[in-house]
Amino acid sequence: MNLNEELLARKQAATPRGVGVMAPFFLDHAENAELWDVTGRRFIDFAGGIAVLNTGHRHPDVIAAVKSQLDAFTHSCYQVVPYESYIRLAERLNALTPGSHTKKTAFFSTGAEAVENAIKIARAATGRSGVIAFSGGFHGRTHMGMALTGKVVPYKVGFGPFPADVFHVQFPNALHHVSVADSLAAITMLFKASIDPQRVAAIILEPIQGEGGFYVAPPELMRALRQRCDEHGILLIADEIQTGFARTGRWFAMEHYDVLPDIMTLAKSLAGGFPLSAVVGRSEIMDAPAPGGLGGTYAGSPVAIAAAHAVLDVIENEQLNERANTLGIRLQAMLNNLQTVIPKIAEVRGLGAMIAVEFMVDANTPDVDFTKRVQAEALKRGLILLSCGVYANVLRFLFPLTISDVVFDEGLAILESALFAAME
Repeated sequence: MNLNEELLARKQAATPRGVGVMAPFFLDHAENAELWDVTGRRFIDFAGGIAVLNTGHRHPDVIAAVKSQLDAFTHSCYQVVPYESYIRLAERLNALTPGSHTKKTAFFSTGAEAVENAIKIARAATGRSGVIAFSGGFHGRTHMGMALTGKVVPYKVGFGPFPADVFHVQFPNALHHVSVADSLAAITMLFKASIDPQRVAAIILEPIQGEGGFYVAPPELMRALRQRCDEHGILLIADEIQTGFARTGRWFAMEHYDVLPDIMTLAKSLAGGFPLSAVVGRSEIMDAPAPGGLGGTYAGSPVAIAAAHAVLDVIENEQLNERANTLGIRLQAMLNNLQTVIPKIAEVRGLGAMIAVEFMVDANTPDVDFTKRVQAEALKRGLILLSCGVYANVLRFLFPLTISDVVFDEGLAILESALFAAME
């Protein structure tokens, strides 16, 4: 029994099965887009800790910022004794996020916390309770997060009942025969059959669905949602937890649209691997909760805040928005070329470096087995990939944007070989 096998046995004995784990090996150390397990085997990381590592593992600027903060203080609880770095990061995000209107930002620890607080803020600001979300959307594993999430297995099984006044409509998806008109008609029917629009506080969606399959929200959907929200006094919440911080070739995915959200949720790559999330919104909306209504013991950790300042500097200084577009174009070109010889590739899609490939048996049948085989063949060859999608038939690519050309090319070569091996 090698060390990985020993650790796996200990894991199974000591931790619950509900914490699902993809890799059968254990991490020892990592650098940029590479990691090594406890036996010394090297892997190329195209998962990025599920979109957390846009600036790579252990970026030296992030590590230096964290070390400097550790020498000053590690915790005070911002609500007890505040610190300037929190305010300065809020100022930076207020300026970076789309729109010239005045904004305010509050910090939390996880993406799920950001979503929970965005809903709290929307309800406080509107005096309403209803929330509309989309099928395939993922918004966290808390009870409200699960209620908003539009995928039952594995996220909702056995955990109900969920908070009330949450309604789902289908997300537009041309490959699976759902049009923007279908989605908008479903909202109209909700307003006629299920909830008065005057009771709806917010509509929440990911500009590009993450766990749902990297489906990009069509611009006409965003425009129509903005119009419906304005018509009925509903707030539009953009969940940018996975799409933010240069992943789509812009700071935020909402910059690809010609409408603005009222509230945005941010997390994942905000702090380069340290737990930090944020809610950014119009000032008057963010001020709706009374003092004490927002916060948390670890919310806005000074260590994570320091990391986030360094992350924003790295994205700007290393031009990672441009880098995301360059890498995404190369990946899409390779996959599109392979589509002629690997007919199971039904669609290649995404923005910037937020790219996915979907596999189908035919026009109506998702190919889950082939997806699993490609992922397994890649892992055998030293490439870490993530699957996603309501049908689990999609591979998503979330490599660090700081990945070197040499390592990226090596990863693409492994991906190609895995695709052909899965066909055999």
